Amino acid sequence: MDFLLPLEQAVSFVVSHQSAKPSSDVLVRSLLEAEKTAKKTKLSYCPEQLAQTWQLCFITGTQKAQKQGRILLRSGRYLPKWAKIELTYRPAQADGLGDIGTLENCIRLGSFRVILTGPAKFLTRKNILCFDFTRMAVKLGAMTLYQGYIRGGQNTEEHFNLESIKKQAFFAFFLIQDSLIAARGRGGGLALWGRLM
Repeated sequence: MDFLLPLEQAVSFVVSHQSAKPSSDVLVRSLLEAEKTAKKTKLSYCPEQLAQTWQLCFITGTQKAQKQGRILLRSGRYLPKWAKIELTYRPAQADGLGDIGTLENCIRLGSFRVILTGPAKFLTRKNILCFDFTRMAVKLGAMTLYQGYIRGGQNTEEHFNLESIKKQAFFAFFLIQDSLIAARGRGGGLALWGRLM
């Protein structure tokens, strides 16, 4: 698994501020190789493997090819040190009361935070995490500036389990390790996160 070392180095560089930073080109190639390997081996992950807080380290953009109608990857980039984006997944409880978990996306700019949360479900057979952000909190230090539903959030939460995957945002995970995760988003871009201890 030659692709794993650059991904581990990138996570170590962003999360722990250690090791050298692999180039964007190397990381994109490593992510694509990891995705290709996952398709060949058909690994299946479980929601508990995602049940952590993960810091976004690296993303790629996409662009639509004019004539072919295909999605092409743009060069990737590391997240700047002054901005932290953390993803926290909490799977459904094992008490049998439902199969809906929650996903939280926290954007930190110093002491200013925007926290988006909403329902999420992990489809084990396809390694897909479907989600929708239905609530938002805006905080400055310990002070809450705003907290409430967004974009018809209450209705979305009530009908989340009835919506088809095609209508929901999702990440298709192709690599889940103890220290890092990688996925392709609905829009076609790739993302790499490192586990926060």
